[in-house]
Amino acid sequence: MENNHLIQLENVKKIYKVGETQVNALRGLSYNINEGDFLAIMGPSGSGKSTLMNIVGCLDKPTEGKYFLEGEEVSTLDKNRLAGIRNRKIGFVFQTFNLLARTTALENTELPLLYSNMSKKKMRELASKSLSTVGLEGRELHRTNQLSGGEQQRVAIARALVNNPSLILADEPTGNLDTKTGKEIMDIFKRLNQEKNITIILVTHEAELAQIALRRLHLRDGQIIKEEENA
Repeated sequence: MENNHLIQLENVKKIYKVGETQVNALRGLSYNINEGDFLAIMGPSGSGKSTLMNIVGCLDKPTEGKYFLEGEEVSTLDKNRLAGIRNRKIGFVFQTFNLLARTTALENTELPLLYSNMSKKKMRELASKSLSTVGLEGRELHRTNQLSGGEQQRVAIARALVNNPSLILADEPTGNLDTKTGKEIMDIFKRLNQEKNITIILVTHEAELAQIALRRLHLRDGQIIKEEENA
Protein backbone atom coordinates (compact mmCIF):
# COMPACT_ATOMS: atom_id res chain seq x y z
CA MET A 1 0.00 0.00 0.00
CA GLU A 2 1.11 3.55 -0.64
CA ASN A 3 2.11 5.43 2.48
CA ASN A 4 -0.24 8.35 1.94
CA HIS A 5 -3.39 6.24 1.68
CA LEU A 6 -5.27 6.65 4.93
CA ILE A 7 -8.20 4.63 3.56
CA GLN A 8 -8.26 1.97 0.88
CA LEU A 9 -11.52 0.34 -0.19
CA GLU A 10 -11.28 -2.66 -2.49
CA ASN A 11 -14.41 -3.98 -4.22
CA VAL A 12 -16.55 -3.31 -1.15
CA LYS A 13 -20.07 -4.74 -1.26
CA LYS A 14 -22.79 -4.50 1.37
CA ILE A 15 -25.91 -6.62 1.12
CA TYR A 16 -28.85 -6.36 3.52
CA LYS A 17 -31.68 -8.84 3.84
CA VAL A 18 -35.08 -7.20 4.30
CA GLY A 19 -37.51 -10.07 4.71
CA GLU A 20 -37.20 -12.09 1.50
CA THR A 21 -35.66 -9.14 -0.35
CA GLN A 22 -31.93 -8.62 -0.88
CA VAL A 23 -30.80 -4.98 -0.89
CA ASN A 24 -27.45 -4.24 -2.54
CA ALA A 25 -26.46 -1.07 -0.66
CA LEU A 26 -22.89 -1.01 -2.05
CA ARG A 27 -22.01 -2.72 -5.31
CA GLY A 28 -18.27 -3.35 -5.51
CA LEU A 29 -16.98 0.09 -4.56
CA SER A 30 -13.22 0.75 -4.78
CA TYR A 31 -11.68 4.06 -3.73
CA ASN A 32 -8.62 5.52 -1.98
CA ILE A 33 -8.58 8.47 0.41
CA ASN A 34 -5.26 10.10 1.25
CA GLU A 35 -4.06 11.60 4.51
CA GLY A 36 -5.10 15.24 4.74
CA ASP A 37 -7.92 14.84 2.21
CA PHE A 38 -11.27 16.60 2.54
CA LEU A 39 -13.91 14.54 0.74
CA ALA A 40 -17.64 15.25 0.39
CA ILE A 41 -19.90 12.27 -0.33
CA MET A 42 -23.09 13.17 -2.14
CA GLY A 43 -26.05 11.35 -3.63
CA PRO A 44 -29.81 10.89 -3.37
CA SER A 45 -31.50 8.97 -0.56
CA GLY A 46 -30.71 5.27 -0.96
CA SER A 47 -27.49 5.90 -2.89
CA GLY A 48 -25.31 4.16 -0.28
CA LYS A 49 -23.86 7.25 1.47
CA SER A 50 -24.78 6.16 5.00
CA THR A 51 -23.73 2.56 4.38
CA LEU A 52 -20.34 3.73 3.14
CA MET A 53 -19.92 6.04 6.15
CA ASN A 54 -20.79 3.21 8.54
CA ILE A 55 -18.15 0.95 6.98
CA VAL A 56 -15.46 3.66 6.87
CA GLY A 57 -16.34 4.55 10.49
CA CYS A 58 -15.95 0.90 11.60
CA LEU A 59 -19.60 0.83 12.68
CA ASP A 60 -20.34 -1.94 10.18
CA LYS A 61 -18.40 -4.43 8.08
CA PRO A 62 -18.62 -5.11 4.34
CA THR A 63 -20.35 -8.27 3.11
CA GLU A 64 -17.52 -8.66 0.60
CA GLY A 65 -14.33 -6.79 -0.20
CA LYS A 66 -11.57 -5.24 1.90
CA TYR A 67 -11.20 -2.03 3.90
CA PHE A 68 -7.76 -0.85 5.01
CA LEU A 69 -7.34 1.99 7.53
CA GLU A 70 -3.76 3.24 7.97
CA GLY A 71 -2.52 0.06 6.33
CA GLU A 72 -4.48 -2.30 8.60
CA GLU A 73 -7.24 -4.44 7.16
CA VAL A 74 -10.08 -3.61 9.52
CA SER A 75 -12.87 -5.34 7.57
CA THR A 76 -12.01 -8.65 9.26
CA LEU A 77 -11.74 -7.43 12.88
CA ASP A 78 -14.16 -8.35 15.66
CA LYS A 79 -16.47 -5.87 17.43
CA ASN A 80 -14.09 -5.15 20.32
CA ARG A 81 -11.15 -4.39 18.02
CA LEU A 82 -13.36 -2.18 15.85
CA ALA A 83 -14.58 -0.29 18.94
CA GLY A 84 -10.98 0.36 19.94
CA ILE A 85 -10.14 1.71 16.48
CA ARG A 86 -13.23 3.95 16.49
CA ASN A 87 -12.24 5.42 19.84
CA ARG A 88 -8.58 6.02 18.97
CA LYS A 89 -8.60 6.92 15.29
CA ILE A 90 -12.02 8.24 14.27
CA GLY A 91 -14.03 11.27 15.38
CA PHE A 92 -17.76 11.41 14.60
CA VAL A 93 -19.95 14.49 14.12
CA PHE A 94 -23.67 13.97 13.49
CA GLN A 95 -26.59 16.14 12.44
CA THR A 96 -28.26 15.73 15.84
CA PHE A 97 -25.16 16.67 17.95
CA ASN A 98 -25.65 13.58 20.22
CA LEU A 99 -24.63 15.43 23.39
CA LEU A 100 -25.52 14.23 26.86
CA ALA A 101 -28.28 16.33 28.42
CA ARG A 102 -27.69 18.25 31.66
CA THR A 103 -23.91 17.93 31.37
CA THR A 104 -21.34 20.62 30.61
CA ALA A 105 -19.49 21.24 27.36
CA LEU A 106 -16.32 20.04 29.11
CA GLU A 107 -17.92 16.79 30.31
CA ASN A 108 -19.29 16.05 26.84
CA THR A 109 -15.89 16.68 25.26
CA GLU A 110 -14.15 14.38 27.75
CA LEU A 111 -16.33 11.37 26.91
CA PRO A 112 -13.97 9.59 24.45
CA LEU A 113 -11.14 9.88 27.01
CA LEU A 114 -13.03 7.94 29.69
CA TYR A 115 -11.82 4.67 28.13
CA SER A 116 -8.17 5.65 28.60
CA ASN A 117 -6.02 5.43 31.72
CA MET A 118 -5.57 9.18 31.69
CA SER A 119 -5.74 11.24 34.87
CA LYS A 120 -8.76 13.48 35.42
CA LYS A 121 -6.48 16.53 35.25
CA LYS A 122 -5.05 15.49 31.87
CA MET A 123 -8.54 14.77 30.53
CA ARG A 124 -9.71 18.24 31.57
CA GLU A 125 -6.66 19.80 29.96
CA LEU A 126 -7.20 18.05 26.60
CA ALA A 127 -10.95 18.75 26.61
CA SER A 128 -10.37 22.45 27.34
CA LYS A 129 -7.81 22.66 24.54
CA SER A 130 -10.22 20.97 22.15
CA LEU A 131 -13.05 23.37 23.06
CA SER A 132 -10.66 26.28 22.56
CA THR A 133 -9.85 24.99 19.06
CA VAL A 134 -13.53 25.34 18.05
CA GLY A 135 -13.91 28.78 19.64
CA LEU A 136 -15.65 27.90 22.91
CA GLU A 137 -13.21 29.37 25.44
CA GLY A 138 -15.17 30.50 28.46
CA ARG A 139 -18.12 28.23 27.66
CA GLU A 140 -16.60 25.03 29.10
CA LEU A 141 -18.91 24.86 32.14
CA HIS A 142 -22.12 25.77 30.30
CA ARG A 143 -24.61 22.93 30.20
CA THR A 144 -26.09 21.60 26.96
CA ASN A 145 -29.40 23.46 27.46
CA GLN A 146 -27.49 26.75 27.85
CA LEU A 147 -25.84 26.46 24.43
CA SER A 148 -27.18 27.45 21.00
CA GLY A 149 -27.41 24.87 18.21
CA GLY A 150 -24.20 26.12 16.68
CA GLU A 151 -22.40 25.95 20.02
CA GLN A 152 -23.68 22.41 20.59
CA GLN A 153 -22.29 21.35 17.22
CA ARG A 154 -18.96 22.98 18.15
CA VAL A 155 -18.94 20.84 21.33
CA ALA A 156 -19.59 17.79 19.15
CA ILE A 157 -16.62 18.72 16.95
CA ALA A 158 -14.44 19.29 20.05
CA ARG A 159 -15.45 15.84 21.31
CA ALA A 160 -14.53 14.34 17.91
CA LEU A 161 -11.11 16.05 18.08
CA VAL A 162 -10.16 15.28 21.67
CA ASN A 163 -8.44 11.95 20.93
CA ASN A 164 -6.40 13.51 18.09
CA PRO A 165 -8.01 11.22 15.48
CA SER A 166 -6.66 10.39 12.02
CA LEU A 167 -10.12 10.88 10.53
CA ILE A 168 -13.28 12.88 11.19
CA LEU A 169 -16.59 11.67 9.74
CA ALA A 170 -19.26 14.38 9.55
CA ASP A 171 -22.76 13.18 8.64
CA GLU A 172 -24.97 16.14 7.58
CA PRO A 173 -23.32 18.28 10.32
CA THR A 174 -25.21 21.44 9.36
CA GLY A 175 -28.62 19.80 8.85
CA ASN A 176 -30.12 21.26 12.05
CA LEU A 177 -28.52 24.71 11.72
CA ASP A 178 -29.42 27.93 9.95
CA THR A 179 -27.39 28.97 6.89
CA LYS A 180 -25.05 31.41 8.71
CA THR A 181 -24.28 28.99 11.56
CA GLY A 182 -23.85 26.14 9.09
CA LYS A 183 -21.23 28.14 7.22
CA GLU A 184 -19.38 28.84 10.48
CA ILE A 185 -19.32 25.10 11.23
CA MET A 186 -18.01 24.32 7.74
CA ASP A 187 -15.31 26.96 8.21
CA ILE A 188 -14.16 25.06 11.32
CA PHE A 189 -13.86 21.83 9.31
CA LYS A 190 -11.94 23.66 6.59
CA ARG A 191 -9.53 25.12 9.14
CA LEU A 192 -8.98 21.74 10.84
CA ASN A 193 -8.20 20.21 7.47
CA GLN A 194 -5.85 22.97 6.36
CA GLU A 195 -4.07 23.77 9.63
CA LYS A 196 -4.02 20.39 11.36
CA ASN A 197 -4.04 18.17 8.24
CA ILE A 198 -6.95 16.15 9.63
CA THR A 199 -8.67 13.98 7.03
CA ILE A 200 -12.37 14.84 6.83
CA ILE A 201 -15.19 12.94 5.13
CA LEU A 202 -18.43 14.87 4.89
CA VAL A 203 -21.84 13.53 3.91
CA THR A 204 -24.14 16.28 2.70
CA HIS A 205 -27.11 16.90 0.42
CA GLU A 206 -26.11 20.54 -0.02
CA ALA A 207 -24.03 21.23 -3.11
CA GLU A 208 -22.91 24.62 -1.80
CA LEU A 209 -21.43 23.10 1.38
CA ALA A 210 -19.77 20.34 -0.61
CA GLN A 211 -17.82 22.96 -2.58
CA ILE A 212 -15.67 23.53 0.52
CA ALA A 213 -14.28 19.99 0.22
CA LEU A 214 -11.21 19.28 -1.90
CA ARG A 215 -13.00 16.43 -3.66
CA ARG A 216 -16.62 15.40 -4.18
CA LEU A 217 -17.78 11.84 -4.69
CA HIS A 218 -21.24 11.26 -6.17
CA LEU A 219 -22.96 7.94 -5.43
CA ARG A 220 -26.01 6.35 -6.95
CA ASP A 221 -27.34 2.84 -6.37
CA GLY A 222 -24.29 1.88 -4.33
CA GLN A 223 -21.76 2.88 -6.97
CA ILE A 224 -19.54 5.89 -7.71
CA ILE A 225 -20.96 7.71 -10.72
CA LYS A 226 -18.77 10.82 -10.67
CA GLU A 227 -15.76 12.35 -8.91
CA GLU A 228 -14.99 16.07 -8.89
CA GLU A 229 -11.91 17.89 -7.68
CA ASN A 230 -11.35 21.55 -6.88
CA ALA A 231 -8.95 23.29 -9.22
